[in-house]
Amino acid sequence: MKTSLTVFFEDPFWVGIFERIDDGKLSACKVTFGAEPKDYEVWEYVLKHYYELKYSPAVEAETRQRADNPKRRQREAGKQMELSGVGTKSQQALQMLLEQNKQERKVRSREQRLAEAERQFTLKQQKKREKHKGH
Repeated sequence: MKTSLTVFFEDPFWVGIFERIDDGKLSACKVTFGAEPKDYEVWEYVLKHYYELKYSPAVEAETRQRADNPKRRQREAGKQMELSGVGTKSQQALQMLLEQNKQERKVRSREQRLAEAERQFTLKQQKKREKHKGH
């Protein structure tokens, strides 16, 4: 499993995207930091909250094997620091997560609405019965 974190500015907040690649499947999670986080704040967040992150459903992703060259890894890390965007696969994964949350919210709100309507109906019926008890 390979995990990476990209922190960038998305007006008006600083945002972090956690990407997790496991068996050729990519999942992503978006975290909003607010003000620009310092390195130690990001590290502290990772240590405290990594296992609480809610990742999106996995999507297929290509993974390439690279030579284990420390200079190349250092160059790539520098390039990653300069880039301030989110990969399209990550965007797709996050979009899937948002859609999933939206569906769950719809179901919950519908259930609440129906329960409230049922409660109101039973109250009306009870009130109607109370009115006719004396006659």
